[in-house]
Amino acid sequence: MERSSEEGVAPDEEDGDQAARWIMTPDRSEDEGVEVTPACNPSKTASQGGGPDLSRDILAIRPWEGLVYQDQEEPERKTGPNISRGVMSEGGGEVVEPERDAPSVSPFSLTDTCAPSISSLSSYSSTHHHANFSSSSSSSSLSLTPPLPPSVELSAVLTDTKVTLDVYQGGAAALPLLWGSIPGQLKGLQYLRLGSEDKAGLDGALDVLPHLTQLCSLAIRGHYFYDSQGDPLPGLLTTLPTSISSLSLLVHLDLSFNQLSFLPPCLLSLPMLSSLLLCHNRLSALPPDIGQLSTLTYLSLLGNQLVSLPPSLGQLKALQTLDISYNHLQHLPDEIGYLGELVKLELSHNKLNQLPETMGSLLSLRELVIYSNNLRLIPHCLNKLPLLKIDVRDNPLGKPPTPPPLPPTSDQAETTIPELHLGFNQHSFCVSSAGCHVFLPGGAELLFPPGCLEKTKRLEWVERRPERKWVWLEEHDILLSRPLELRPHGITFLKPVEVCVPYHRTKRREVVVRKFDGQSWSTLSTVLRRGNESHSSHPGGRPARLACCSVNQFSWFMAVSRPVKDSCSVTPAGALLVSTSDPGIKLHFPPDSTVQTRAITLQVLQVSVSEVQALCGDPQASVSPLLCLSQTPNIHFLQPIKVQVPLPSGVTGHTVDKSCLHLLHGDPTAQTWTDITSQVSLYVTHLYAIFYITHFSWYWLWYTTQRCVSGVVRKVYQKLKQFKVQFFVLQRKTDPSQVLLQCLPANKVEVRVQSLAEQYEGPQPSDVCDLLEGEQFFAGFERGLDIIADRPDCVGGRLRFEFYSSLKNLKEVYISPAQGQKGPVRGQVSFYRGEIPSNLPEEVARKRKGHDSQWLATLPLRLPALNSENNYIMEEVTYPPLNLGDPESGYLTEANLLSISLQIGQDWRVIGINLGLSYTELDRIQYKHRDNLGALVLDMLFHWARGQSNAGPGAVSRLVAAMVESGRRDLADEIEDILNLGRRKYTESLRRVGLEAESPSLGETQQ
Repeated sequence: MERSSEEGVAPDEEDGDQAARWIMTPDRSEDEGVEVTPACNPSKTASQGGGPDLSRDILAIRPWEGLVYQDQEEPERKTGPNISRGVMSEGGGEVVEPERDAPSVSPFSLTDTCAPSISSLSSYSSTHHHANFSSSSSSSSLSLTPPLPPSVELSAVLTDTKVTLDVYQGGAAALPLLWGSIPGQLKGLQYLRLGSEDKAGLDGALDVLPHLTQLCSLAIRGHYFYDSQGDPLPGLLTTLPTSISSLSLLVHLDLSFNQLSFLPPCLLSLPMLSSLLLCHNRLSALPPDIGQLSTLTYLSLLGNQLVSLPPSLGQLKALQTLDISYNHLQHLPDEIGYLGELVKLELSHNKLNQLPETMGSLLSLRELVIYSNNLRLIPHCLNKLPLLKIDVRDNPLGKPPTPPPLPPTSDQAETTIPELHLGFNQHSFCVSSAGCHVFLPGGAELLFPPGCLEKTKRLEWVERRPERKWVWLEEHDILLSRPLELRPHGITFLKPVEVCVPYHRTKRREVVVRKFDGQSWSTLSTVLRRGNESHSSHPGGRPARLACCSVNQFSWFMAVSRPVKDSCSVTPAGALLVSTSDPGIKLHFPPDSTVQTRAITLQVLQVSVSEVQALCGDPQASVSPLLCLSQTPNIHFLQPIKVQVPLPSGVTGHTVDKSCLHLLHGDPTAQTWTDITSQVSLYVTHLYAIFYITHFSWYWLWYTTQRCVSGVVRKVYQKLKQFKVQFFVLQRKTDPSQVLLQCLPANKVEVRVQSLAEQYEGPQPSDVCDLLEGEQFFAGFERGLDIIADRPDCVGGRLRFEFYSSLKNLKEVYISPAQGQKGPVRGQVSFYRGEIPSNLPEEVARKRKGHDSQWLATLPLRLPALNSENNYIMEEVTYPPLNLGDPESGYLTEANLLSISLQIGQDWRVIGINLGLSYTELDRIQYKHRDNLGALVLDMLFHWARGQSNAGPGAVSRLVAAMVESGRRDLADEIEDILNLGRRKYTESLRRVGLEAESPSLGETQQ
């Protein structure tokens, strides 16, 4: 499978939809199995040293385009540098790729851009520690003026000598508040992390930084948070104030994912700066005096716009790691050979044509990454470095220079292809021999090249509902788009037509386009790209993500995500297949393992260990990634195949109890799992488990103390495939007969309901249920409600749905009272399972049979009564009659309650409980006014007041008591003042009309 073009961009461009609970964040430390010096392994160094974990402070996400392999078992060759892929060096010696058991880079590891040595930073910090911070418990008791934002808890951001404000959106704004309230504690601050997505908060934080003179580590980064469309929020830092130069103890500085177009001059005045990360900014050049950073040991400029490097870079004598990948460099200065302490040099994804001969002087260099450049030869000087390992993939090594392109002839002169933008009601269009670029509603694009048709033809498009007859998913697949049908099906184009299907974000999975020709499905070679800038599928947003394929005939097309599929061909000479999603997973095919060439496919599913522990009830359980192996033809191998997988998270070769280690064999057809530990040769190294097999299927390594492992694994696997979903039913506020029904994964429901709150209202979402990708379910309107039954998706009076986790699963219908119903209707909507998926095991399918087991959830739905004009009688909000109270305790007017409600704020729930309201009532009020605190408090007060009409005298006294019990003595005193003022005015009015004698008790009370 070709790697898509989108995989070459920064990880923030990757996608955010998840596969059932196949969580793509391995619990295993990503540093394991990597040959690194302690200086490049900050997470371990910090933890061993007892200091705070600064790994996140010093990591910058780098794009992934390939693997650099290192051999843990074979001694390093002394005859010359190792070059991956077995390329020929200029000297003519053949470099053979040895077997490797441990990768040096993980595709999702952040170690490539880690700062060199945090252990040294930690020891330095302890030496220069001048101020002791209070503990977390004491920090939480501090009272700040003004207070921190509601989402920020002081105990969570302030610990010892470290302040962490990048875990809250806009958290940088809290730094000035902390400085204004506890400057004494902040003066000893050594570690500080800030997000840079909020400009106002960032500016305030920058004003405080010069006062934090004890800082040793500072991170001001973007891309910590995401917008409503799932795109990362950019950092807004454009420069630093000159006063930053006062941070004379600063050792580590991370300014990644910002908008720096030049290096702030103040950085050149930091005398102890050791690690500088400027990844993913807009730097086009470095200052000529960058050599002043003489103490720098780590410099990352990954993902900028550099076209050249200044000669003064050679003055960085202490530099050990230099990362300039993903830039536009065409050459390197000769002075780079002066970096005598350089250990690792990253130059991948540039435009380098040659390397300077002075690089032969880099005697400390151990790793040179130069893949994806324009290098045609490796200089002889690098042969003098016997310990050097080089990655030279994706370079035209040994090939002659590409001749310049010939000038285009008159027939080849570039022509402008006309564009055609269609509306939602335009389902047909014409294309001539001149070609056309067609933009469909929703973001899809069709590119017809000139000459693809001999004469003008009318074509049609239809976006189908994702019904089962239009959708085909393999195991672990996720549907990302609705099926797109292009007609006529029989038409054949003279040139391939590009069909681009829009898809939703998908995280760390492969996106492909599937085609249905009316009889069978096929997977097409797919390229991922962004849509046209002038044709955004999001209002005012970025263009859609497109999965593009080239076809010669029209048919049905859809985008699907699946676990990354790695393939290779195995010949009698043997082969090595390494997973691109987890380089620690390898398949070694020895010579003579097959007579005929076989096509091998490897898929890896990362599994959340915490989910497995919760599902199997074993807090000590841990699992390795799940391997899905297949081959064509499907026959046994002649020699055992060596399979290497990482040990389950938290388990090492020194601590493993082999009696708890189980290798499970899965049958994808029968959906069964068998413990084959005793049937295979299984042994462990420090980081990996190695076993030998002759048959390909599914393999899963478990570490658990439970018995009957096969049964446990079967149940856990089925649970992991299911999505936790919720149903919700909302009515349009202006027309209650218009009902919206939707089913979404539980983690998306709250945001979705909030986005609909202005136009819709209804009951709270249902409890969490389990559904499989593509599973069918129905919605039935009951207890006096009815819908139009002649809809194509209505079966037996119920609406049919198919659940797809990345789609909306939404329908909007009109309801009416059932025949014979008069007045308001209090009905309900119930959701039921539909047809049982064919791929469920027998025991699971058996549990879902029967009426009760088909029910999923029920939600109430109310339809108002109709008036004489056949319109719904809309109820308006009514409040209890006021004045509230009685002659003995006094009265409160509506204006009084409104004034009190404005001061209650976040204490509304405690006050409501002390007033006697139930938790259910408070939850309903909170859901109804979840976006308006003022309306929420007022509704709570009036809801309570409405119930006082039958509660007897003393309502105001109960309100005062509730305020006191809730810790709001200020409001209780205010209510008492209002009552006293009311009594005095009442007495004065009696005196004016001469009725004072008739109510002496009131006069005495006033006196």
